[in-house]
Amino acid sequence: MLRVVFGSEDLARVRVAMGPDRMWEIANSVQTLQRRDGATAFGDWRQSVRARISREGRRLASLLPPRGYSPDFLTPTALPTPGSAGDSYGPDALDAEIDTVLSTPRPRLAAELTRFAAGREAPGWVGRLARGEPEALRGLGAAIRTYQAEAVAPYWPRVHAYVEADRVSRLRAMLDGGVDGLLAGLGPHMRWRPPVLEVAYPVRRTLRLEGRGLILQPSFFCWPTPVSLAADDLQPILVYPVRHDALRAAGADDARTARDAALGALMGPTRAAVLVAALTGCGTGDVARRLGVSHPAVSQHIAVLRGAGLLVTVREAGRTLHVATAQGRALAHAARHGSLQ
Repeated sequence: MLRVVFGSEDLARVRVAMGPDRMWEIANSVQTLQRRDGATAFGDWRQSVRARISREGRRLASLLPPRGYSPDFLTPTALPTPGSAGDSYGPDALDAEIDTVLSTPRPRLAAELTRFAAGREAPGWVGRLARGEPEALRGLGAAIRTYQAEAVAPYWPRVHAYVEADRVSRLRAMLDGGVDGLLAGLGPHMRWRPPVLEVAYPVRRTLRLEGRGLILQPSFFCWPTPVSLAADDLQPILVYPVRHDALRAAGADDARTARDAALGALMGPTRAAVLVAALTGCGTGDVARRLGVSHPAVSQHIAVLRGAGLLVTVREAGRTLHVATAQGRALAHAARHGSLQ
């Protein structure tokens, strides 16, 4: 169990990340790819990725085992800002994060990799990386780029949508119950017993925030329990799994055909209004009352929007919440300006 101990100042410094964190999603997915549990959520994804991942993409597994210690420098802690992790996954943005990883101070790089290599057989390039040799650093950067292109980038719209849906749910909990409501609703792997947040964790550990606050980072590929940085002197962050459907590995042509068919059925002012309501998260009953439309009719509109990839549906604490995806937000913007009739 991980015990996160809050002080009075820390409660005012709890932040929910503004979107998925690229390096955490890469690191978590490398570890999840090596596991055998979670077949319902990740079985299809694992089968697809294992069949096509290259030798270079597999190199990250040497630094990110499915259990036990992994170096902190691979997941530099930063609170995403608008226009960064929340909105894009382009090469420029990823390159900036890789540069941060590769710019880790050499003493810290050596200390973390020495700890990682203790008690296990590590490839020779890990020792060269610990010494900060330029060729080894370039190799790590290339491995990260290759892996994300092969295993994560094709699924990024889905990853982003579910992380955004979780974020909306957390912010609603904060609006309803303040920070106490937010922390109390983080289950099922976490339990808030003021002033301590108890977290399901593979080892016994106590993390004292001591006025630094806590970043809550929802993650699509985090599995099966929350994770945190190993070092106590870094910015405290708690990365936790979001609830999501199975990650299917559909072919690009099939996915495009299905989406085109769903979008063909999309037009209409009521459906546009449902999509606009989903910008801030909405329940089926809420939308039905707001628009004066029957519950079954709203459910049908939501099903079409979901099939088109314009919203996702999450269930949290007995409540169903529909949240617009990035594509849905773009289309809703057009609807608000009168171009969707």
